[in-house]
Amino acid sequence: MALKTKSPFLLLILSFSLFSLLSTCSCECKFTANECTKVQGMFVFGSSLVDNGNNNFLLNSLAKANYLPYGIDFPLLGPSGRFTNGKNVIDIIGEHLKLPVYIPNFNDPETKGSKIVNGVNFASGGSGILDNTGAVAGEVISLNQQIRNFENVTLPELEQQLGCKSSESLKHYLFVVGSGGNDYSLNYFLGLSNSNVSLQDFTANLTITLSHQLKRLYNMGARRFVLMALYPNGCSPMARARNPMTTGCIESLNRAALLFNANLRSLVDSIRLQMSGSKLVFVNAYKVIMDILQNPTPKGFGDTKNPCCEVGGTGTLCKMGGNVCSKRNAYVYFDGLHPTEAVNIVLANKAFASNLKAEVYPTNVKLLSQV
Repeated sequence: MALKTKSPFLLLILSFSLFSLLSTCSCECKFTANECTKVQGMFVFGSSLVDNGNNNFLLNSLAKANYLPYGIDFPLLGPSGRFTNGKNVIDIIGEHLKLPVYIPNFNDPETKGSKIVNGVNFASGGSGILDNTGAVAGEVISLNQQIRNFENVTLPELEQQLGCKSSESLKHYLFVVGSGGNDYSLNYFLGLSNSNVSLQDFTANLTITLSHQLKRLYNMGARRFVLMALYPNGCSPMARARNPMTTGCIESLNRAALLFNANLRSLVDSIRLQMSGSKLVFVNAYKVIMDILQNPTPKGFGDTKNPCCEVGGTGTLCKMGGNVCSKRNAYVYFDGLHPTEAVNIVLANKAFASNLKAEVYPTNVKLLSQV
């Protein structure tokens, strides 16, 4: 018996369905990877916790990590400018996203052409949300200037490389922002701001300023944001060393971080309503690291108080060529402030895949990369 011919109406429906499927995967941009890939790369903004070497190119910067023992466990790049013994949190998130390369830093003259299509890192150690933060660290790149570098230099070149406008391309990237800690340690608590400003008012100003900066990125085409909370810097070896009469963490520093983090988490909800089509993830780095500090053994850590490397006079950065501990994976802190690669791995893994809203809110980076 002969097969019945499908009706023209059914063929039309099937054709339309196929067209709809194809159209959702189409993209005008000339991406190097599969054009249907949800995330092509990351653009990174912030301070030393996410910096991968921008300060190396700043002649007058005192915040550099381009010497051993930094990078001692990073055979590929060595002391590249990352403030840790190996990979930083950005490197590890990039691996989770299966990006083909480590994100290059903006200040490197080689960061141009096809090398920018998987993203660029603009972060600068010692910098902050406010323009006057970090002056004691010499030359740094403020968050405002980082955004200007993205808008005026990288964005036009990206449009040229991909053959499409930023309104089309930037939705395929994550925008990671990790800034704010230095605004307290290298600004507010040094008395650089108006002495009459309360911690609450200073924090409110930081939050408002950051919201304007995020909106600037949104107006350029950014849609997916990862906002890193402040770490419990009051528990760092540097903070403890500067307050030797205190046995535990320095509560004034941690109180400021908690206040900022509460505002940042609330900002995720409020700013999304003002930025139609945007998706934001808040990574509670404070909780993740504090959980390690309070219960280190099950996570493989042994030393939660001392820096792994021999630190210099300020108690913050490693001495150039100084001594370094042998069991680096057992230390929480590599220098006086920055965590070891082992901590960065825990933090990045939580950011990427945790299902606990206390750690990532309202969702994780993996799900953000798939929407």
